[in-house]
Amino acid sequence: MIKYKLKYTSLIKNLTNFDKNVNKIYQHRFNGFLKFGIKNMATETERKFLVKGEFRHLVSGKKEIIQGYLSVDSERVIRIRIVDNKSYITIKSSSGPTGITRNEWQYDIPLNDALELMSICLPGRIEKTRFIVPSGKHTIEIDEFHGKHEGLVIAEIELEDENEAFIKPEWLGEEVTGRPEYYNSNMI
Repeated sequence: MIKYKLKYTSLIKNLTNFDKNVNKIYQHRFNGFLKFGIKNMATETERKFLVKGEFRHLVSGKKEIIQGYLSVDSERVIRIRIVDNKSYITIKSSSGPTGITRNEWQYDIPLNDALELMSICLPGRIEKTRFIVPSGKHTIEIDEFHGKHEGLVIAEIELEDENEAFIKPEWLGEEVTGRPEYYNSNMI
């Protein structure tokens, strides 16, 4: 373990020699590979809202998403996601008492692997269009669901920490952060 910590310390020291923006990217990726709890885990801190008004005139991009789940128990979620022609496997821990923050690791996987993994996922799929809307220094991701959840529109905003202030556009409605019925994994 000491040898591992020394290698870790040496790697982090070398990373700090990079440009700050590049360092952030590598640090985030490296954190996702840590298996022994030595430093920070990758975390996701986000708040969710129902959408009650028109936002489409503010959209800067959109993506088509299909996702299936290998595990949806209360302690972990393992998701396979295909976004346009890219694919990922994501592992998420349960969220804390606020429902805002949890550990998350996401890795690119080959599209063929994602398609094969989809065949062994639990029954049900989430199909949605994700719209990207800039809002101040943040980005709001708005998911318009298809299939059995047609008509449901949920916005998510990712934050640095649970208490971070953000601009709340008038088209954001009721906050549903931490409500299990709005977790994609419970909607399959």
